[in-house]
Amino acid sequence: MKLLLSYAAMLVVPLLLLILTAMLLTVVYRGDVQSLKSAYEKKFEGLEEEDTRNLIKHTFVQNPELLTDTAFLDELSADMLKKNTSVLIRSNGVTSYASDKLVLKQEIIDRLPAFKKAGARIEPYRDHADNEWYEVAQFDLMDSANKPASIFLINAVDPLVNFIRTFFPVLFISTLIVLILTHILLTTYMSRRIIRPLLELRKAARKVTEGNLDFRVEISSRDELGQLGNAFEEMRFRLQESLHVQQQYENNRKELITNISHDLKTPITAIKGYVDGILEGVADSPEKYEKYMRTIAAKAGEMDHLINELFLYSKLDMQKLPFTFEQVPFLPFLQDWAEELAVELEKQTIELEMEMTGGVDVFVSVDRDSFKRVLGNIIQNSLKYMDKAVKRISLRTWVEADSITLAVTDNGPGIPAEAVEHIFERFYRAEQSRNTSTGGSGLGLAIAKQIIAGHGGDIYADSQEGQGTTIRIVLPASKGGTAG
Repeated sequence: MKLLLSYAAMLVVPLLLLILTAMLLTVVYRGDVQSLKSAYEKKFEGLEEEDTRNLIKHTFVQNPELLTDTAFLDELSADMLKKNTSVLIRSNGVTSYASDKLVLKQEIIDRLPAFKKAGARIEPYRDHADNEWYEVAQFDLMDSANKPASIFLINAVDPLVNFIRTFFPVLFISTLIVLILTHILLTTYMSRRIIRPLLELRKAARKVTEGNLDFRVEISSRDELGQLGNAFEEMRFRLQESLHVQQQYENNRKELITNISHDLKTPITAIKGYVDGILEGVADSPEKYEKYMRTIAAKAGEMDHLINELFLYSKLDMQKLPFTFEQVPFLPFLQDWAEELAVELEKQTIELEMEMTGGVDVFVSVDRDSFKRVLGNIIQNSLKYMDKAVKRISLRTWVEADSITLAVTDNGPGIPAEAVEHIFERFYRAEQSRNTSTGGSGLGLAIAKQIIAGHGGDIYADSQEGQGTTIRIVLPASKGGTAG
């Protein structure tokens, strides 16, 4: 709409000014004058110069008795009135004749010039009274009695016409200046508000086409073009972020493939070695044979676990793993699991501390097996890296508003600050989280996050290097078995 209005203004405004100019010229030419030349030479407007000279020279000068011939003067006056001209004759200082339709202010008559000399012609002049303008031409001659007489030819002039005649050059030049300024201002306005933003958008589109997203679209206006520029900038930013994320995923995928290849190659190499040992007769006793077979079975189990982790993560990532939710009293459920965990930790001389307070009648909606897998992945991740002489894991719970929080804390080596916020990301593995002794697919916490997200909850970590790590799980909960 702004573009259409701008173009319309560029057309309509000069057009109106041109029409105004034409009207002014029309008034000048068709108002009370016969030609522009006569207006600026101050010639009398009712008659042409030649007609006036002939009227005075060949009529009144040669026949001065006509100055008192009322019939002739009435006929002349009627003819002059067709040209919007009135006649007034003053003889020996007294008005002796005036046109019937002459409507003249007395003060104008009183200011009529006095007789100068016979044959004198005074150039037409303008006079006014009460905002009424008149143009007067004077001719002096001697009447039949050889007394001084003056013939006055008088035109009533429109004040606007008089103003236009007087200031026409200024008006005409002003009109031209207005036209030029209008064009310059409208062009400048369009350049700043419309054309420049469009050029900026075109430049930005070319950069995107060339694959360059490292720039910003700078359009500060708040109109439609500004909104378009903001939308384009938002699109560019999201596309850039998408490419960054895609590149990160690609890098993580390559790293995952490298890690999985390493993890698969290690047990396969071991299996191959022990199989070759059996085939070559190295296991020459029942004890060695049994040891080799158990090792082969253990390595095959590692491979099976790794493949199962990959398969599970893939199903979670594509949201193809169905959950079977049921309302569960959270603390009794957690205490049963903690009792089983305590038995396993005791075998590894790891202390388990529990501080489960509050939320006795709190229910949560969970898939039992999936949630236990989350807890198992967290515990296994803690056990892999414990490096203290006294190893310890603690469980704490508390209720906040409509949620319940479970915190699992270990006293392991901790996680670097720059890696904490990334440990739940898909395919992410911090350098410190992997070494040849611990192994692992690096998918445990990513799987945990996917499952908790499917439960409508959240999981996050706090850690201090050298002191340990706390994993917090927050689940929606309610009292009386109606968890949201």
